[in-house]
Amino acid sequence: MNSPNSVQHRAFDEHSRLQSKPQTLDDIYGEPENFLEIEVRNHQNHGVARKMFTDYEIVCRTNIPAFKLKSSTVRRRYSDFEWFRDVLERESSRVNIPPLPGKVFTNRFTDEVIEQRREGLERFLQIVAGHPLLQTGSKVLAAFIQDPSFSKDYYHY
Repeated sequence: MNSPNSVQHRAFDEHSRLQSKPQTLDDIYGEPENFLEIEVRNHQNHGVARKMFTDYEIVCRTNIPAFKLKSSTVRRRYSDFEWFRDVLERESSRVNIPPLPGKVFTNRFTDEVIEQRREGLERFLQIVAGHPLLQTGSKVLAAFIQDPSFSKDYYHY
C-alpha cells in the first residue's frame, strides 16, 4: 500500500528532473568551447663543458583568443623561463606567480634531473597560461609561448 508521503515523493521526483537533450557526436567528440594544451618536451643539450645548457620544446594548442596561433612550437631554455617569470611578477601584482623548479648545480644533465625540470616547467606554463588575468593582461605571455623569434631584448623590463 502506498503511503501519501511516497506518492508525494515520487511525484516530486518526476517533475523536478532537468529536461536534457540527447548529446550529438559533435557534443561528445567536438572541440571544447575553450581549450588550452601546453606540453614541454624534447629537451636538447647544447654546447660543451661550462657553456653547456638544455632547452625544451614548448607545444601549445588552443582556441583561446588571447593566443594568436591555434598551434605552435617553440624552444626555450631555463634562463628564458627565469626572465619570463620575473616579467610576469612585475606585470601583474594581483596574480601570485608560481615558482619555477629549482636551479640545479650538480648533475644537471642527467636524465632524471632534466625530466624533473621538464615536468616543473610544464606545470608552471600550464598554470600561468591558463590564468585569465595573465591571458588578457600580460604583454609577454603569448609571445613567450608561441613566437619562435621571441627575444628578451625586444621587451624592455
